[in-house]
Amino acid sequence: MAGNDVDETAHKGCMGMTWRWRYEDANGGEVTDRPLPREIFSNQADAESWLGETWRDLLESGVEQVTLMEDERVEYSGMSLRPE
Repeated sequence: MAGNDVDETAHKGCMGMTWRWRYEDANGGEVTDRPLPREIFSNQADAESWLGETWRDLLESGVEQVTLMEDERVEYSGMSLRPE
């Protein structure tokens, strides 16, 4: 039975954390009233790279800022999509 415990632990480790963007309006409220991409990433770098490629489209869709989530934990929040 110990082998099964190891396999289950290894399987859980493979699942890892998931990263996603929460899309927000200018006041920090989540934008849920329109179809937006719901991408899930296996790491922070992939999530940030994707945002770097798509932020203009998100801004045109009415997203003003984003929050990066690792599962349910906030990595950072309130990042504006508007150029400085």
